[in-house]
Amino acid sequence: MTGIGAVTPIGQGADGLWAGVLAGRSAVRAITRFDASPFSSRIAAEVPDFDAAAWFDPKAQRRLDRCSQFAVAASMMAIADSSIDLESEDRSRIGVCIGSALGGAAYAEEQHRRYLEAGDRAVEPNLALQMFVGAGTCATAIHLGLTGYSTSNADSCASGTVAIGNAFRAIQRGDANAILAGGSEAPLAPLCFGAFARIRALSTRNDEPERACRPFDLHRDGFVMGEGAAVLLLEEWSHALRRGASPYAELRGFGLTNDAHDMTAPRPDAELASRCIRLALDDACLPPDAIDYVNAHGSSTRLNDCTETLALKRALGPHAYRIAVSGTKAMHGHALGATGAIEAAICCLAIRNGFIPPTVNLDEPDPDCDLDCMPRTGRDARLGAVLSNSFGFGGINASLVLAAV
Repeated sequence: MTGIGAVTPIGQGADGLWAGVLAGRSAVRAITRFDASPFSSRIAAEVPDFDAAAWFDPKAQRRLDRCSQFAVAASMMAIADSSIDLESEDRSRIGVCIGSALGGAAYAEEQHRRYLEAGDRAVEPNLALQMFVGAGTCATAIHLGLTGYSTSNADSCASGTVAIGNAFRAIQRGDANAILAGGSEAPLAPLCFGAFARIRALSTRNDEPERACRPFDLHRDGFVMGEGAAVLLLEEWSHALRRGASPYAELRGFGLTNDAHDMTAPRPDAELASRCIRLALDDACLPPDAIDYVNAHGSSTRLNDCTETLALKRALGPHAYRIAVSGTKAMHGHALGATGAIEAAICCLAIRNGFIPPTVNLDEPDPDCDLDCMPRTGRDARLGAVLSNSFGFGGINASLVLAAV
């Protein structure tokens, strides 16, 4: 993993993202992107300072919706951060894998409103090209001229993690020398947001938004929706060495399972989530006690945090009580399909900088979430191997194991 690009509520680029982590503050605020007054939840983690004009000419800005803009900009950041020279590379051996839970759904919602108000001539011609989930992947490939292995997915909140895992497998098979992999999401529109409010998945702590997302806390009341993107450049080891790259970390293992239980509720015994973690460990050829830190899915929902705690205990055994676990969504919110990629980027930065991020807003730990969940304060630590989990709607479980190089 040689390059990081990030567009997040707590900072942009590798340096901006890490500065946001070190600041240890929540980016959750009252929603400004639309009128949220009809909903029980009126807060989100918005990206406050993304300037599309800094990345795209006016024609490209009109051609790409916000989700695709995030994806392309984050990919360009990752390329620059990695110092790879695309002009000297075989672009048929470089691919793109970017996942998204909703893709251009928010953009389609906006265009539907225009259609109802003024008819089909008011709808942007590019709607058909931006509303599908693969638009971010394809826009990135076109923008950078990358003709290699290319795919996308819509695996709910695990999309970014699955995209990284798919890229990992493709490079292992020899399908590519390098792949831009991650997730992008721009879901902050009335219908997209309201759908989650309708099923009571969102926090309603509207009067103190900065304290609303509180993974593993006894008083958590739902997740806080966010937006953003993170893309990492994954390279085959010898390819990275030949060009003198300085890797953040080595991706060692990937696990993927499905609860086959319920569309929203995790399987209560955490059997398949724990199996996912064990698959990632086995793939990495590492025992449970090799893990020094877990970046948890930590969605701040009643069921998921308890189930993830149980999954970690089942997968890691007694070692689960000896390592640090934190939920960084308390800072950057839950950007659905992008969140796993944002957290993978944070894991890379944690390994490089020797620092475990805190779980901000963890004031009173839930007795059922009884691991070392890093309440409010991070700590310096040498990290040899870390685990990053993403658990999504539909029972999709995905885990990555990253290691120091």
